[in-house]
Amino acid sequence: MASVLKLSGVSVVRDGNTILDSLDWAVEPEQRWVILGPNGAGKTTLLQLASATSHPTSGTVEVLEATLGQADLAELRPHIGYASSALARRVPPRESVLDVVLTAAYAVTGRWNEEYEEIDTRRARRVLAEWRLEHLAERQFGSLSDGEQKRVQIARSVMTDPEILLLDEPAASLDLGSREELLQLLGGYASDPRSPAIVMVTHHVEEIPRGFTHALLLADGNVVSEGPLAESLTGENLQRTFGLEIELTERDGRYTARAAQSA
Repeated sequence: MASVLKLSGVSVVRDGNTILDSLDWAVEPEQRWVILGPNGAGKTTLLQLASATSHPTSGTVEVLEATLGQADLAELRPHIGYASSALARRVPPRESVLDVVLTAAYAVTGRWNEEYEEIDTRRARRVLAEWRLEHLAERQFGSLSDGEQKRVQIARSVMTDPEILLLDEPAASLDLGSREELLQLLGGYASDPRSPAIVMVTHHVEEIPRGFTHALLLADGNVVSEGPLAESLTGENLQRTFGLEIELTERDGRYTARAAQSA
């Protein structure tokens, strides 16, 4: 089966600064990837390429077998689920939660003159129920808590049954309870073989849900390590990524990291 995402020799240079440097990387349909790295490592830029919202300076990006620069983006993007804080800021605060999810069918962020069929509405309500949001369907998006807004973003991103799901720091800024509720839901979704390939950016290993299979560690636009989670996510690789000696522990599929204690 073909890769859902493939980068070959990809570099991104902005204002003379190299954000990504000659990156080779591929995501297969059954894989769930976490991308880790410090600020400025190139994580969000990588997701922008994967979501077909940005183009590389050099190299080739193939998303769902379509090459950026040659593909019909209007046709491609509905097959890509993407949840990010930048996208959330474009949602009208007074939009109902149901409409935030429903408008994904037209890849727009505000209800306007589109016409939706009953099957679309039923699908949106089913997705809201799957993400424990059905009781908020008529609430205004701007009135929700951070945790609720994060879950609405993800519900919207899976509304169209995407072939790849991209999540940019979905647990950022959440309190402990909201974070754990979200990670529990994401872990269940990632463990379902019917779910699409998933790529999630985070700064913290504690935010890696169960069910994720692979890790990509970035530093200064370069790959430090990539591959199966157990092989790529190690204390040594985290030290190379963040420049600090790290003690990594794993329990029941969840990870914890802290700075190593001095002797």
